Amino acid sequence: MSFLPSIEPGAVLMNVFKAFPKTSKPLLEFHEALLRGPSPLSGAERELIAAFVSAKNRCRYCSGAHTATAEVMGIEVGTVARLIDDIEESGVDERMKPILRYVAKLTDQPDSLTRADADAVFAAGWDEQALHDAVLTCALFNLMNRYVEGLGIEADPKYFDQAAERLSKTGYASMIKTLGIG
Repeated sequence: MSFLPSIEPGAVLMNVFKAFPKTSKPLLEFHEALLRGPSPLSGAERELIAAFVSAKNRCRYCSGAHTATAEVMGIEVGTVARLIDDIEESGVDERMKPILRYVAKLTDQPDSLTRADADAVFAAGWDEQALHDAVLTCALFNLMNRYVEGLGIEADPKYFDQAAERLSKTGYASMIKTLGIG
């Protein structure tokens, strides 16, 4: 239940975006640019990072929505749960593991990252843009997890499939028009 008195019980993040359009529009534009714009990481891989970071932060709302989105976009069902248990035994492509180890460390102990962590990403065949996009996706979802949890936003798990369909098909920019905040 939202901690904001003006937001009705059972509200989802879309309700918050509509209530605060001044900050929501640029935030959604940023989501679109980062998660759907050009990148060496596929949209599914970026959604996987979003879901993984959110699961590490125990943000049920973002973890649920972005896990469902990653799965609709082609990530194997159950991958995020396996990543939380053990990145190495998760079944994720070997090339993604250094990125996931990097964002896990960035989420849990950001001051412990070293050049060796970045070099492991590069050794797996990723370029600077991929590392940049992974770090920024991690940072965005650390912010979003705190935004959602700080406002007390929750959702019925049935909502996650609905959100995943929308996000996988039309991305984030379409939400601006849908919400009438453009």
